[in-house]
Amino acid sequence: MDLRDLTYFEAIARTGHLGQAAQLLHKSQPALSKSIRRLEHAMGAQLFMREGRRIKLTEVGDLLLQRSRQLQLNIAETEREVRDFANGQMGTIRLGCSASMAEHLLPQLASFLLERAPELRLKLSIGQDDMLRQALTSGRLDAAICPLGAEDPQVSTFPILQDEAVVVASADHPVFALPVDIAALHRYRWVLPAQTVASRQWLDEAFRSRQLPLPAVQIEANAVSMLPRLIAKTRLLSFLARETLASGRWQSLLREVPMAQTTMTRTVAVTVRSHGYLAPAVGLMVELLKSDGQRFFSHD
Repeated sequence: MDLRDLTYFEAIARTGHLGQAAQLLHKSQPALSKSIRRLEHAMGAQLFMREGRRIKLTEVGDLLLQRSRQLQLNIAETEREVRDFANGQMGTIRLGCSASMAEHLLPQLASFLLERAPELRLKLSIGQDDMLRQALTSGRLDAAICPLGAEDPQVSTFPILQDEAVVVASADHPVFALPVDIAALHRYRWVLPAQTVASRQWLDEAFRSRQLPLPAVQIEANAVSMLPRLIAKTRLLSFLARETLASGRWQSLLREVPMAQTTMTRTVAVTVRSHGYLAPAVGLMVELLKSDGQRFFSHD
């Protein structure tokens, strides 16, 4: 099997059209057709089928596409490993980080790493756990620091510390005027992350399990932890890491709505691909966090 044939195959699968793939690859349609015939002969099965004017993958084609993407990722990681070894480089960390960890853990961690490895390069992506895990498994990130997710054989996860997520509101929100329980919270609207994010799923389940209406989301954002000023300026409730409230900047503007039923205890972890290559810098960071990640965490 030729790797070029797999590259052509992926382009055809992505576009669903032989002509568009040919334009994208700067190849002729007959050349791509011949490439697909070679792959089908090697696989002993049909990879595409017609659907009107377009073509779509068969079940065998879909399986080959999944394996092809993993193979391309393995090749890219092998190239990085050999290049790092040949050049004696410490390497680059492509790190994904939740917003709260970027604020409270990353500064001291980065400072310590740069002292140990002055040539280290850090490419940082900040986002919610669902986006970070997708970027990690697809090979766009080397590691992610975020709340622990569901078990996944594609990744290896190492706990760092525990934190809590709580319901918060502006300091003068009417929710504080009277004693309140979870049933009363549905009177108010919320700013929350998407339903694919673990903290949103947990909060929804806290309401659902008590046969209560789910939170009425007025603003959905992919980085709620970065919006404390918005929460402080509105009558919207939200669900944030408690350390955000501990930050001096927001202590006078935001308050926790104290309630055991809406306090989520979660484990923050560093996650890497199970069988992916770790550049020396990534390996150093993971070992530091595994051994004593709590020491890098600060509310300051």
